[in-house]
Amino acid sequence: MSLLTIRNLSVEFATSSGGFRAVDGVDVEVDEREILAIVGESGSGKSVSMLATMGLLPWTAKITADEMSFAGHDLRSLSGPARRRLIGKDMAMIFQEPMSSLNPCFTVGFQIKEALRQHLKLDREGRKRRAVELLDLVGIPEPERRLAAFPHQLSGGMNQRVMIAMAIACNPRLLIADEPTTALDVTIQAQILDLLKDLQQETGMALILITHDMGVVAETAERVSVQYAGQKVEENAVEALFDTPHHHYTAALLAALPERATERRLPTIPGVVPGQFDRPQGCLFSPRCARADDRCRQVDPPVQPAALGLARCHYPLHAPQEAQAVEVAR
Repeated sequence: MSLLTIRNLSVEFATSSGGFRAVDGVDVEVDEREILAIVGESGSGKSVSMLATMGLLPWTAKITADEMSFAGHDLRSLSGPARRRLIGKDMAMIFQEPMSSLNPCFTVGFQIKEALRQHLKLDREGRKRRAVELLDLVGIPEPERRLAAFPHQLSGGMNQRVMIAMAIACNPRLLIADEPTTALDVTIQAQILDLLKDLQQETGMALILITHDMGVVAETAERVSVQYAGQKVEENAVEALFDTPHHHYTAALLAALPERATERRLPTIPGVVPGQFDRPQGCLFSPRCARADDRCRQVDPPVQPAALGLARCHYPLHAPQEAQAVEVAR
């Protein structure tokens, strides 16, 4: 049985001019001990879909789903107290920007121990021992002394490690890491990713990694879900996705990797992810796709079978010729 199952998740934000659908019919499934990567450009709805799962969106967000369950709990109908017992203990999240997520008014030790006090009911000495253990686990030197440090006294990499320590404090069954290497230099990025992989293997937790870096995906994940403009456009195992992408957007992302470039000029994807006022009819990627035709621009694309990576596309790449002929005939 899957640890986390989400079916047909949609998130719509109320605005002065109506509503904006930031997530549109997304499915997510994660098994125990699995590493799933969710990739896509900024504005693809990656973070919003996971914040909706955690129940951390503002009241202006309207969340609907056919199913949203975690370890047998229906997340759609949880009461406030029940959700607070679950979130932070069995489900935890590393937020994108540690300097804006950590409270500047409290020491990092206080913030780590607060989670332990809330969920594990440890006494004062027990909380301190566990906090020191956590800081040591995430590779922070002199952990006992660092408990008294404020966020502004630590580097960006150190604060990211503190965020990880807070997230894993109660040994969660599922950890969601939202762009955990943003704004860090390359050497620190590698250290953070290695740390997350080691923790996942040691504790057996499932890990959802939200990123736009395909290199990170190749090094870390087992399965990849590609999102674009709030929709999931492809999902496959890492090797299969890198070897034979089926959606044109996925292929364009991979082509933009420097190590795959065959010319001096790095390929790019023209245009931007559509927003509230420029959302096209038909396939949402059609304004940026070199192979789009009138059908793509007018008709919503179907979701292809699993053999074609669940690609949301009229003309998936690497499809059998006879299947493409049937599609064109339609």
